[in-house]
Amino acid sequence: MRITEIFYSIQGESSFTGMPCIFIRTTGCNLRCVWCDTAYAFYGGAEMSLEGIIAKIKEYPCKLVELTGGEPMLQREMPELARRLLDRGYTVLMETGGSLDLSKLDPRVIKIMDLKCPGSGEHEKNYWPNLDILQPHDQIKFVLKDRVDYEWACTVIRERELDRRFHLLFSPVHGGLDLQQLASWMLKDGVNARFQIQLHKYIWHPETRGV
Repeated sequence: MRITEIFYSIQGESSFTGMPCIFIRTTGCNLRCVWCDTAYAFYGGAEMSLEGIIAKIKEYPCKLVELTGGEPMLQREMPELARRLLDRGYTVLMETGGSLDLSKLDPRVIKIMDLKCPGSGEHEKNYWPNLDILQPHDQIKFVLKDRVDYEWACTVIRERELDRRFHLLFSPVHGGLDLQQLASWMLKDGVNARFQIQLHKYIWHPETRGV
């Protein structure tokens, strides 16, 4: 597999926010979201075997692992890596852009899947059949750039009854959408989703890598 970085940090997003976590960041992405904060993972990286990756994460005193990118599902060996980690007692999260078929993943993986909003520039690439693959323990994230994104997300949630099926995350673009503004919209409309910020960007400088 081609890996950009492996590091141990504090989980900054999802219902696992604040938990120590090992991150395995793969190289390569098939999307180009306008607000992307990990463009450095588009290219480069180093080839690592599954055995080498597992040996590396054993160095850390943690059993929570996130598979991220780039887009981790571009890596052919990803389903096997996830399975091996699960079989070794790790809790495995996957952060995925939601444009690729997730059916090959072990159902024990906790998938944190984006539904790309219009402000990303990539919303036409959402792979909607994934909604029939996800399970109740999985999470759907909406990264919101502006009011248009917010209204789009609310419409999708309502029409597909997503709040009855999954954990939902509303994540404002860092430094973009005003936090108080988004909070006021959610409270007024009674949105059944978790407001989240990228915690790691408040602990460390937003451009710091490896955290």
